Amino acid sequence: MIGGNVVLAADRGDLAQPGRLTALEICAGAGGLALGLERAGFDPVLLLDNRPIACETLRANRPGWDVREVDLAAFDPAEDQQVYDVQLLSGGLPRVKSPATATRTRGDDAELAVLGAAVDLIYGVQPRAVLLENVPDLVRKDEYEPIRASVAEELGHLGYRFRWHVLNAKDFGVPQSREVGLLVAFKDDLIERFEWPKPHQGPPPTVGRTLLDSMGERGWPDAARWAAQADVIAPTIVGGSWDRGGADLGPTGAKRKWERIGVDGVTVADLVPGADFSWNPVAGRSGRVPLTVEQVALLQGFPAEWFIAGRKTARYRQVGNATPPPLAQAVGEAIASVLRSGDRR
Repeated sequence: MIGGNVVLAADRGDLAQPGRLTALEICAGAGGLALGLERAGFDPVLLLDNRPIACETLRANRPGWDVREVDLAAFDPAEDQQVYDVQLLSGGLPRVKSPATATRTRGDDAELAVLGAAVDLIYGVQPRAVLLENVPDLVRKDEYEPIRASVAEELGHLGYRFRWHVLNAKDFGVPQSREVGLLVAFKDDLIERFEWPKPHQGPPPTVGRTLLDSMGERGWPDAARWAAQADVIAPTIVGGSWDRGGADLGPTGAKRKWERIGVDGVTVADLVPGADFSWNPVAGRSGRVPLTVEQVALLQGFPAEWFIAGRKTARYRQVGNATPPPLAQAVGEAIASVLRSGDRR
């Protein structure tokens, strides 16, 4: 299960399997990107994150993975030469704000520094491909052009050709509208073979369908009735700042959307509703059902057995800031196809 005190995940850290590809994962977080890439055929030779709780989550789910707690800028690939010439360098980087906003907001210089350290690491590692995930605004808004231009110049010097794109997780089977900004790069001319993954056919699963079983786990008699009316996909789940605040389901607009399906978005629960819970949304917050961290993780596309370490707020932050695994898998499969085609030349 996602959370609790029991780890049910299997050790899937065996590397160098026939037909599989190697990866170096940076800013690995709760493992959403790494899990999706694992499903797409990539095995990480090393995973880096600077938060102890994220490293605990990764080790709990994949004891065979080599997970290091380290600041990206302090990592020296010369001391871990298994990362040289991996097929893929991947990472979900801290959310970069526009240069204009960064001048007024504390902490964004550090986030830009992480992006710079990631590009520097590409030089040190020389992967065949790169996948970096960030906010969609980084891809499409004019005020981010100086950042995009800087990345483009550095990648060009290193011999990489690249593409920016925005994908929405709801198009890949995730029950949530979540736009993700992506940078994919390949050495030399392999980018010409790359195609962004096409959306899945049919609508994504709804919130109600995704959470029905979990809502009834403690005998809540209204679970099916609640699920039937929750026939929408979730608004974007926001992890929030690690430096302040507790766990909730996002800004005011998102909370209003949750309210429409009888969910209390102001808090995150420890447990799903019990048999005595009276669901009466018109009565206000007391009559709305709050979601648990485990349920939010399901809405992010994590499997139910994925363990998230820590206390409630830290667990929610990890989940809310993660890359949805099904989206990561789709992009990973597209990258893997190109890399394998290159091997056949």
